[in-house]
Amino acid sequence: MHIVVVAAVIERDGRYLLTLRPGGTHLAGHWEFPGGKCEAGETHAEALRRELREELDIDAGVGALMHAVTHAYPERTVELHFYACTFTGTARPMIGQQMRWVARHELAALPFPEADADLIRLLTA
Repeated sequence: MHIVVVAAVIERDGRYLLTLRPGGTHLAGHWEFPGGKCEAGETHAEALRRELREELDIDAGVGALMHAVTHAYPERTVELHFYACTFTGTARPMIGQQMRWVARHELAALPFPEADADLIRLLTA
């Protein structure tokens, strides 16, 4: 199974907006940059705006591609695209997930999916 995923790297005042993958999902208990799967026919920007509206009730401005990686997990292959994003509105978790703003120097100490490792290294270098 091959899945295309888009994620938002949102930074404010030296902190990044992260969400925790809920129990019962792939990679539950890992922190992630918010986003999700691209639906058929959606551009990356359309998918990211839809996901951020659904998950965090915000209107996203999608900027430059920061990093892309394809990672093979035992049960699926994920093609992941990280975009620099801005937003308007007040971010609030809409699907029961935990959400927090995390300082750059704290990123390496949190559990992230393996596919995020290179991005975390880039952000903390």
